[in-house]
Amino acid sequence: MSAPDPELKKELDATVQTRRELGPEYEDELLDSFLEKVEQRLDNVVDKRVRRQLAEQQMVVARGGNPGTRQEQPPHGLPHGLPDGLGARLGLAVASLVLAIPLSAIAVANAGLTGLVTCWAGIVAVNALQASRSWFSRGGRDAD
Repeated sequence: MSAPDPELKKELDATVQTRRELGPEYEDELLDSFLEKVEQRLDNVVDKRVRRQLAEQQMVVARGGNPGTRQEQPPHGLPHGLPDGLGARLGLAVASLVLAIPLSAIAVANAGLTGLVTCWAGIVAVNALQASRSWFSRGGRDAD
């Protein structure tokens, strides 16, 4: 998601306004509803990208190429020359930051500062694990 989704922003504003009107007793249901909409949006984006990649692979096969070979054009939205795996790490980092906002709100609402610190520790741990997995899969060498 390269730009903020205006529909999600409207949904978030509506959720916050509804929470103010209804009070904290409906907070969990409101947050669940909003997070479900965020999840649907992410699923739609991922589905669109997968369909695009499958179509590109089918075009390569139709032209007599090998779908496992690297194409000359860069992945969508990424400049030429990015090392293998950087797109996946970048995608995870962006998704983590997008989801960090509602997760932080939930954590603070339920456990205060301790919840916030725990939430961010988890986000950092997931990203660090992904980075270490890709580093070890390359054998510890720098990608050129």
